[in-house]
Amino acid sequence: MTRAPAGAAAGGRAPRRVSVFKQLLTPKAEIPGQIGLAAGLVLWVACLGAWAFVTYGRIVPSIFLPTPGAVAMRAVSMAADGSLLMNVWASAQVVLIGFAFSTIVAIPLGIAMGAFRIAQSAFESMINFIRYLPVTAFMPLFILWIGIGVEQRVALIFFGTFFSQTVMVATAIRTVPQDLLNAAYTLGATRRQVLWRVMLPAALPGIFDTFRVTIGWAWTYVVAAELIAASSGLGYMSMKAARGFQVDIIFLAIGMIGLLGLATDLFFRFLSLRFAAWSR
Repeated sequence: MTRAPAGAAAGGRAPRRVSVFKQLLTPKAEIPGQIGLAAGLVLWVACLGAWAFVTYGRIVPSIFLPTPGAVAMRAVSMAADGSLLMNVWASAQVVLIGFAFSTIVAIPLGIAMGAFRIAQSAFESMINFIRYLPVTAFMPLFILWIGIGVEQRVALIFFGTFFSQTVMVATAIRTVPQDLLNAAYTLGATRRQVLWRVMLPAALPGIFDTFRVTIGWAWTYVVAAELIAASSGLGYMSMKAARGFQVDIIFLAIGMIGLLGLATDLFFRFLSLRFAAWSR
């Protein structure tokens, strides 16, 4: 009688381990939060460990790849004298203003293109043509047209994000199932109600995903925007450091851009969970 419970317990644990393993390999299946957190931490630790190994082990010379400690010490020193915060704010200001202007224009135009065929026919070919043009090729033109102030950098962010953002918003609206629209019309909804109470809420998760993608592009374009005729910003800080072979400052600038991009991505993810939680 004493062996039966032990056997039952042992028999009860094995299927649970198998079920968790199958769950991890099942497409789109939910996983325990602890496992997901552990997986992310393992990757971060592995990357930092590899970086420390090749630098502290002198496999790669410090002139090409600084040690994590050198980058951390440089961050502390630049934070203490205020230069790091000044450059971070200069880049963040350019990105947020350019992205805000892009979003204000792209959302209504994207909704119109996704909802109405006439707007799609009028704008789609031109927007698709422009969004494939290299953004950096327009930098000399923006300097000639606008000047070398912050307005030129904001314009570059706007140009780099607006056209793709518009197309992605239109796609999110266009992919709303037609059955939802038919059901709303059957229940007596007007065309305006179908647009604002059916199509837009159904497309809201895709719109938030659009913000997450395009804000990442904005953070990459800010470096190019600050390489020419800039006196502050993370891109300017990186270019100035390159002239003096200060690779620790270059890595610090890269790391700060990554952290800022991650922060904005988490912000839009929070908004998506807050205002479109039903989609999860």
